[in-house]
Amino acid sequence: MGTTTPPRTLAEALRARSDESLAGLLRARPDLLSPVPNDITQLATRAGTRASVVRALEHLDRFALQTAEALAVAPDPAPYDTLLALLTGDGQDDGDGRDEAGAAITAALPGALATLREQALVWGEDTRLHLVRTARELLAPSPQHPSPTGLGPTVSEATAGMSPGRLQEILTAAGLPATHDPVSAVAALAGLFTDRTRMAELLDTAPVEALAVLDRLVWGPPYGELTPNPAPPVQWLRDRGLLLPVSTRTVVLPREAALHLRAGRAHRVPEPMPPALVAAAERDPQAVDRAAAGQGFMALSTVEELLKLWNNGGPAILRAGGLSVRELKRAAAALDVSEPVAAFWIELAYAAGLLASDGETDERYAPTPASDEWLDLSAQDRWTHLATAWLAATRTAGLIGGQDSKGRALSTLGPDLDRSAAPEVRHRVLALFASLPPGTAPDPQTLLARLRWERPLRTSAPGGPTTPGEASDLRSRIALWTVNDAETLGITGRGALSSQARALLDEGPDAAAARLAPLIPEPLDHVLLQADLTAVAPGPLERPLADTLSVLADIESKGGATVYRFTPGSVRRALDAGRAATDLHAFLATHSRTPVPQPLSYLIDDVARRHGHLRIGAASAYVRCDDEAVLNEILADKRSATLRLRRLAPTVMAAQADPGSLLEGLREMGYAPAAESAEGDVLITRAGARRTPPRTPPAPVPEGPPVPDSTLLNAAVRAVRAGDTAARAVHRDGPDTATAGSLPRTTSAETLATVQAAAMTGSAVWIGYVNADGAASQRVIAPVKVEGGFVTAYDHTADEVRTYPLHRITGVAELPDDQPT
Repeated sequence: MGTTTPPRTLAEALRARSDESLAGLLRARPDLLSPVPNDITQLATRAGTRASVVRALEHLDRFALQTAEALAVAPDPAPYDTLLALLTGDGQDDGDGRDEAGAAITAALPGALATLREQALVWGEDTRLHLVRTARELLAPSPQHPSPTGLGPTVSEATAGMSPGRLQEILTAAGLPATHDPVSAVAALAGLFTDRTRMAELLDTAPVEALAVLDRLVWGPPYGELTPNPAPPVQWLRDRGLLLPVSTRTVVLPREAALHLRAGRAHRVPEPMPPALVAAAERDPQAVDRAAAGQGFMALSTVEELLKLWNNGGPAILRAGGLSVRELKRAAAALDVSEPVAAFWIELAYAAGLLASDGETDERYAPTPASDEWLDLSAQDRWTHLATAWLAATRTAGLIGGQDSKGRALSTLGPDLDRSAAPEVRHRVLALFASLPPGTAPDPQTLLARLRWERPLRTSAPGGPTTPGEASDLRSRIALWTVNDAETLGITGRGALSSQARALLDEGPDAAAARLAPLIPEPLDHVLLQADLTAVAPGPLERPLADTLSVLADIESKGGATVYRFTPGSVRRALDAGRAATDLHAFLATHSRTPVPQPLSYLIDDVARRHGHLRIGAASAYVRCDDEAVLNEILADKRSATLRLRRLAPTVMAAQADPGSLLEGLREMGYAPAAESAEGDVLITRAGARRTPPRTPPAPVPEGPPVPDSTLLNAAVRAVRAGDTAARAVHRDGPDTATAGSLPRTTSAETLATVQAAAMTGSAVWIGYVNADGAASQRVIAPVKVEGGFVTAYDHTADEVRTYPLHRITGVAELPDDQPT
C-alpha cells in the first residue's frame, strides 16, 4: 500500500503505522499481546473482538467516550466536520453560552480522536473516519441497549419492513410528494427531518401537546409505549412519521428528527474538559506532615496490638473462610475501634503478610514469621511497609458486611473481597491529591466528579457490575474508602497529602522513610511508676521494654502517653512467662525514672509467694499442694463445684476438667496455680510462641494483563512485523506452492534442496511450519546450516536464530529478488 493510499481496513491502517505507534497500541491495550499476534491481520482481528473493545471503551475518559458515541450515530464513514457538528451542534439553537462550549470542544476534539486512533477504536483519515464495527454495535442504539446519547434508530432502520402503503400515508400527511419506490420514500422522509427550514414549518403546525411528547423523547430514551387508543397528539406524530413503530405497542423518535430538535447535538452536555478539582481547605504543610506522622504512628501501634492479641493463636477460621462476626466484634473491642475500622486493620495486616492461617487441623489465624521481622524494623520502615501493601492490595475492606452474588455475607479475611480496580483507583485518588499544592485538602465531591470524568461509568455496556447486589459506582465507593483509609493510615493529614506520602508515590519507600523519620518520636527506655499501681510511658517505648511491660501490666489507656496498670493477674502472667520476682524488681528499678512504689513491690512479692503453690497436671487433671489447708479451702468453696474435684490424697486432688480449664477456674477463684509437666517441672508460658509456617502475602488480583515493558513491546512489534512480512510474502510460483497467505506445500526432497540452496547463497525463503502442538504458521527464514534433519536459520518472524526439524516444514517457496522489505 502506498503512503498516499487511504486505508481500506483496520489492518491496513495498522500496517501503515510506525513501530512507535504500534507499541503505543499494545501498551494501551495489553490484552492484545496474549499471546503475541502472528501478524498485523491477526492483531486487527483481535483488536475488534467484543471483550477487547469493551475493555478499551471502559478505559476512555468522558470526552473520548462521547466522541466515540457520536461516531456510533454518525454515518460510516464520517467526515471530521460531521463529527464536530454532532458534538457542537449546527449553531442554530438559542446560543446561550454555546460559542464558548463549542470552542472548547473544537480544541479538545483532536486529542480525543487521537486517543481513539491510538487504541485502534477509530481508523481512517479525517475525511473518512471509521469507528470499529464492534464499538459501533456496543454504542449504537437498540431497544435492548439504548444509546448513551439517547438517540434512536435512523429513519431507514426504523422503517425497514414497513409496507409501501404505510410509507405513502406518511409522505402524504407530511406534505411530501408521493412515490411508489420505498427507497425514495424513506430518503424523502429523512430529507424532510434533516432540512431545518421544512422541519421547522412542519413543527409549527403541530399541536402543543405533540410538541410536549417530543420534548419528553428528544434527549432519550427515544422509545414510548402506545395505548390501544392513542391520543390525538400522538396520532398526529405517528401520521407524519415523527414517531415510527418498533412493535405493535412501541414507537420511537427517529434519529434525524431528534437531531433537529437537539440543534444537531448528539449529547445534551458535552464535557471536553475535566472538572476542576476544588480545594476544600488550605493548611500549613508542616502541620499536615505532623498530623499524618502522628496518625501513622497510631497505625503502627494498632497493628502491633492486633499481633499481640493473636500472639498465642488467633480466632478460628469459618468453614466458608474468614472471620466470624463475633470474633470481629471481639477484636474491635480489644483495639478500641469500630468494627469497620477493625476489619480494615485486620485486612491490612493480612495484605502486608503479617497475619495468615496456621494451616492446622483446627485452623486459626496467627501472626506469621514475617511479623517478627516487621516488628524489628524502625517505625518509619514499618509504616512504609504497611502503606505499600495498602496501595497494591486488591482486597477491599469496605465491602465487608455486604453480600456476594449469591446473597452470602462478605466476611473479614473471607473470599470474594478482591476488586481488581482498587489499586488503580487508590493511585489515581492520591495522584489528584498530589496535583494540588502542599497542604491543600481537596473537596471530596469534586474529587469524585473528576474520577468519573476520567473513567466514566458504563452501566449499560456489557461487562458491568460483577454482582447484582453490588452498586454500579464501585469505583466511586472505592475512592471514598481510599480518602478515609488514607487518613486512618497516615497517608494524609487533616485531609491533605503529606510530604512522606508524596515521596512514597514519586520516589519509593526509602525516600518516604527518610521524610518520616524526623517526625516520629524516638523510642524511650523508661517509664514513670506511680503509687496507684500504674506506669506512664510518656512516649513510644523501645520494643524489648514495651514487650516486657505489656506482659507485666495491662494497658489502661492509649494516646500521646500510654498508661499501664499492674494487677495480680498481670504479675502472675509475668511469673507464668518464666520471670522471677527478683527479675521483676530489677526490671522496674532499671527502667523507671521514679522510685519503685512500695505497694507495687508488695504486690509482686505477694503474688510470687503464692505463685506455684498449687500444681496442675493431667489426670484428666490434678491439683497437688503441700499445704492441706489450701486444698480443704478449695473443696469447701462452692465455686469449685463445676471443676468436679475429689481428694486422692492429703495433698492431691483429681479433676474431670482439662488442665487449661482447671487453671482458669482456680485463677478466677483467686488462686495462683502453676501448670506442670509429666515430670513435675513447672511449665513456662512464653508470649508469642505461636506462629504460622512461612507465608507469602496474598497476591493482588490484576485488573487485566500487566502493562508490558519497553523491551517486550519492541520484541512484540518486531515479531508482528516479521510475521506480517511472512504472511504477505510474494513467492515464486511453483507447481505445488499455494497462493500468497497460505502455507506452501512441497515434497520433502524439494524442501531439502531449496533450503540447502538458500543456505549456500545466503538468501531468504518462505516456509510453512507446524510445531509440536499442531499449530501452523508461516515464516520467512534465512537458512544458515542444514544437517541431521534440521535446518538452522535466522527467523525474520521471531527476529532470532532458530532450529527447525525438516519433517515439520510443510513446504518452502523462494522469495523473488525484488521482494519488498
